[in-house]
Amino acid sequence: MSLIQVMKALSDETRIRILNILRDGELCVCELEEILDITQSNVSRHLTKLTNAKIVDYNKIAKYVYYKINESTIMEYPFINEIIEKETMKLKQCQIDYGKLKTYKNSGLNCDDLKNGKCCFSDKEHSK
Repeated sequence: MSLIQVMKALSDETRIRILNILRDGELCVCELEEILDITQSNVSRHLTKLTNAKIVDYNKIAKYVYYKINESTIMEYPFINEIIEKETMKLKQCQIDYGKLKTYKNSGLNCDDLKNGKCCFSDKEHSK
């Protein structure tokens, strides 16, 4: 992994949004999809770039893949944590996403619920 690869991975709004909601712990692809309101293929494409840059790591549990921020990369490049902790919440969309994350966490729903079409967001509550 090189600094250039890390910088390129951080240079996209969707990837910044992903890191913003991973700040509090790991999430499944389907959770990222629901919270960010983007397609599974779009989430996967961005997660691949973040994984290749070793900014995120993943583990598979049963049929779900969970992603989290790679702490060793954060230690190697502390500016990443600075971006996540201090800069992302200055962006309106990241504020909306983080609000949706909190709503989701408080809903008691899980990946199976999301796959079965259950949702905890009203269209008006978190409109873009």
